[in-house]
Amino acid sequence: MTPFDQALTLVCETLARYPEGSVRASLDSLERLVAAAQATPAPTSAPPPRSPAVPEPVAPPSGSEGRRAADPGASSVPPSGLAAQVRARLQPTTSTPAPAPIPPMPASSSSGASKAEAMDALRVRVLAALPHEPLAHNRTRFVFGVGNPDAELMFVGEAPGAEEEIAGEPFVGRAGQLLTRMIEAMGFSRAEVYIGNVLKWRPDMPPGESGNRKPRPDEMAACLPYLEEQIAIVQPKCLVALGATAMQGLTGTTEPMRSLRGRWHAFKGTPLMATYHPAYLLRNQSIGEKRKVWEDMLQVLELLGRPISAKQRGYFLPK
Repeated sequence: MTPFDQALTLVCETLARYPEGSVRASLDSLERLVAAAQATPAPTSAPPPRSPAVPEPVAPPSGSEGRRAADPGASSVPPSGLAAQVRARLQPTTSTPAPAPIPPMPASSSSGASKAEAMDALRVRVLAALPHEPLAHNRTRFVFGVGNPDAELMFVGEAPGAEEEIAGEPFVGRAGQLLTRMIEAMGFSRAEVYIGNVLKWRPDMPPGESGNRKPRPDEMAACLPYLEEQIAIVQPKCLVALGATAMQGLTGTTEPMRSLRGRWHAFKGTPLMATYHPAYLLRNQSIGEKRKVWEDMLQVLELLGRPISAKQRGYFLPK
């Protein structure tokens, strides 16, 4: 390593210990010193000898060009490139890569991205944000949603249960199997609709207790923006709220389901039908209760303009 390179390395190591603003100021000063050194003419003759009684002062350098000429091993880099070299050497050669940015959700599907791409981007955002949600501090698995982002029909439940938490998908337990049969009886496949929940994690239980509990209003409020973005991407022709808790999460109402079902509501301009949760039908399997839910689904089919057969209209009617 030449003396010039040694000095340059020392400058770099010294500047690297200081804050970025100080480094920038030092580099600017260095550039001015180099420019001044270039503008200073080299002396044409040696200074006259002084009296031995007077200490010989240290003469200022006559320019970096002269120093390099006196040193045959010096670097051939011109002085005007000194500051540039310092800047280049101060740039880190290795660094820890920053985490990938979370893609923002497009304002609408008309932004150029397909609905599937927009939903994938939203999934990344939500699953990255939820572990930092204070209300979900002890949850490790989250349930985003599943189905066709181009669906004309979207079902909204309240919260995942134990089986849904394990699977990472809403409505996969006994209530989910019943919902799938309802969807198929309507003439859809499960893959053709979109299914989500107001709450994206399983509500924790008090110490010593097991099972599932209803999500609290503050928990649903924390996740409602994510659900709103899902609905904005899908843009369904119709929403179905499964249970009174789902209706509360969507609209804030605390009315019982018996007074909510059977008539149309709206969520941000989208028609909304409320009906009993499939878990309710597992607990109360009377034909009359099943017929109520089916009548709600017939209204949904009529709104969507889907053909309804005589067999479908006769489901759960007394024989």
